[in-house]
Amino acid sequence: MALRSLLAKDWVVEVNTGTPASPTWTPVRGLTEFTEEINTETEDDSDFDGDGWASQVVTQRGWTLGLNGNRKRDADAATFIPDPGQEFLRQAGHTIGPGADIQCRWYRRDGSPDAYQGRAAVDYKGAGGETTDLEPFEAELLGQGKPEPITNPAA
Repeated sequence: MALRSLLAKDWVVEVNTGTPASPTWTPVRGLTEFTEEINTETEDDSDFDGDGWASQVVTQRGWTLGLNGNRKRDADAATFIPDPGQEFLRQAGHTIGPGADIQCRWYRRDGSPDAYQGRAAVDYKGAGGETTDLEPFEAELLGQGKPEPITNPAA
């Protein structure tokens, strides 16, 4: 069997712009970088029976999604109409309390089994740049609880 590397560009991130009971999955477009981080907390589990070797036990895990890209708008509209997924995250990133929490899912569009859904707080990083720069889009989705594996919508 010949092996082929997976392309990083095949990740999709969607946010629920509807309700939990009736979700509307809206893609976050314009992404140029996506990272999924699983953070692990451990405790030392060493004892005399380990013959001098240490032992670690995982006591907690957490997840964070890093989203970077270019801020996008409707190219055909005379007035400013932002990308709906980016705008949803931007608004949540300016909110305090429950409105800062969103439902999201992320999966690979190549049909691999990597597909998850969860709740996250939004840490929006803002905008700016130099005169020759494109307007950046940057947000971190800070996981709240265990991400649930889902059936890949692209499968």
